[in-house]
Amino acid sequence: MNHYETVFILNPVLSDTQIEETVKKFEDFLVKNGAKMVSKENWGLKKLAYPIQHKKSGFYHLFEFTVPGEVVNTYETEMIRDERIMRFLTVKLDKHAIAWAEKRRNKLKAKA
Repeated sequence: MNHYETVFILNPVLSDTQIEETVKKFEDFLVKNGAKMVSKENWGLKKLAYPIQHKKSGFYHLFEFTVPGEVVNTYETEMIRDERIMRFLTVKLDKHAIAWAEKRRNKLKAKA
């Protein structure tokens, strides 16, 4: 099981229910394929550094999960096929990145 993190940007014209459906769709896809969700974060609507598909903002979400490596290709293919997702990036975390992500999560919990 490898540790991964995906940040994806959803189209800003989506309604709240459409955003929730999209996030749930990809979370369910991962869980169905044997992933264990470590963390989910909704970063909200943010201004983009440059326009993507003529949009100047997007809804950012972060997933942190552990899953067998072969699932990631099908997961990314599903993201490419979904027109509600403007961009995404999935990275495999090493031990230092995992420790940093855990520290960041604990800091967020302390603020809440």
